[in-house]
Amino acid sequence: MAQLYAGTSGFAYPQWKPRFYPQEVPQKKFLEHYARRLNAVEINYTFRRTPSPTALESWVSSTPDGFSFSIKAHQRITHIARLKEAREPAEFFLRSIEPLRESNRLGVVLFQLPPYLRCDVTLLSDFLAVLPQGLRYAFEFRHASWQSDSVYGVLEKHNVCYCLAESETLQPPDVITADFVYFRLRKPEYTPEDRQAIGAKTRDLLAGGKSVFLFFKHEDTPEGALYAEEMLQKAR
Repeated sequence: MAQLYAGTSGFAYPQWKPRFYPQEVPQKKFLEHYARRLNAVEINYTFRRTPSPTALESWVSSTPDGFSFSIKAHQRITHIARLKEAREPAEFFLRSIEPLRESNRLGVVLFQLPPYLRCDVTLLSDFLAVLPQGLRYAFEFRHASWQSDSVYGVLEKHNVCYCLAESETLQPPDVITADFVYFRLRKPEYTPEDRQAIGAKTRDLLAGGKSVFLFFKHEDTPEGALYAEEMLQKAR
């Protein structure tokens, strides 16, 4: 069944008090409180650090069944190897987050490519061929050359999502390449009209059988978390 998973990129922000986190909630309880209101979070620190087994155990124990962690792939894969001959670092990274898969908490593995990496369809195809099946993968391409039908076709072949990441300077193509859709919403503000349009698009995707992963990013204020909560309420 298609489902909406909505949240933010990260959760450990004391500045979200008191509008999202109650003043009396200690930081070690942030995730537990977050998971009562939202059903997904995107973890970005895995881009530079391998999560410890203790951290993964804590994430699982702090969240209910049905909660989803989407995880950004380590920079050794995307920025150092740049996908080339990257089987070993990819296998190591995926093993490191295996506890999330085993506990049914793993949402999407996000590969964010560097903005200077230009389109190379063969490179992408070869890398996708080494990824194990049975997981959800999304790719955030940050060079415009990747916006091509040949790239979309390779992604569709492997049921891998073209990440729809937007910002003040970047507008993603309106393309769906997998049986789920992954949004990264990075503008500094989303007006009520903007959020209404996002909600309408989300409902259309859900009605069409596509699960949706939707993440806002507002570290300095709780707006992203409140926007995500609004999306979940309107999708019910």
